[in-house]
Amino acid sequence: MKLPHFKYSRRLTVSDYLYNFFATITGLTIFNWEIIKQTFIPPYEIEQIRKHMDELGVKTLPIVSVTGFIIGLVLAMQSYPVLVRFGASDFLPGMVALSVVRELAPVITGLIFAGRVSSGIGAELGSMRVTEQIDAMEVSAVNPFKFLVVTRVIATTMILPLLTVYVIVIAILGGYIAVIITENITFEYYKNAVIASLEFGDFIPGVLKTFVFGYIVGIVGAFKGFTAEGGTEGVGRASTTAVVTASLLILIFDMVLVKITLWLWPTLG
Repeated sequence: MKLPHFKYSRRLTVSDYLYNFFATITGLTIFNWEIIKQTFIPPYEIEQIRKHMDELGVKTLPIVSVTGFIIGLVLAMQSYPVLVRFGASDFLPGMVALSVVRELAPVITGLIFAGRVSSGIGAELGSMRVTEQIDAMEVSAVNPFKFLVVTRVIATTMILPLLTVYVIVIAILGGYIAVIITENITFEYYKNAVIASLEFGDFIPGVLKTFVFGYIVGIVGAFKGFTAEGGTEGVGRASTTAVVTASLLILIFDMVLVKITLWLWPTLG
């Protein structure tokens, strides 16, 4: 697998930036095709996938828990005065639930996941690349691409939807805390209002697109780390560019996927 080289210097020209942009697109395309091929070739490294799901997913729970709670809390607190002004305060639980399920939880969880995981993968694989550990694995007849890259990409793809569902629950609970501060309502009333406002079809687009977000986080982090060069400076560059690229791609793909889901499920519009 031949990947493009990037231009790095203290003074990059416009042509250098354009070259690096198209080199990234080309490299990710080649990388993506290789991942698809290697995924279906045994051995499947199930234990490594389980290990990475634990390291990359379970250890992300604390930060996404805090983030999800604050999302629901702030959304309800900010929306309540506006809804009261129009005499629609009864719609607050449903509005919080729909906003969180359809858009806020998937996108913000994806961005938080990219910030923590994509940079970590880029730094880890970048360190292995510049210290020639990946070359040593190739000499030892071990497939480093399958062992290091494919397992991480599968793990991130599988774990992000689970984290998103968890964040949805935490965010809705955060919205309830904000509601009881402003209004004296019971949890039973809040729960029934949330359930009445949601349909199963509301969950499908939001959760499904997190599989794409998780794949983006894994492939970008692995690509930047796998192609790192230039010693410790290259490792830092791989970590930083992995976060920026993954976050940008998540926002771009979210825009595209929202349009696709509205086309497939017109009732969501």
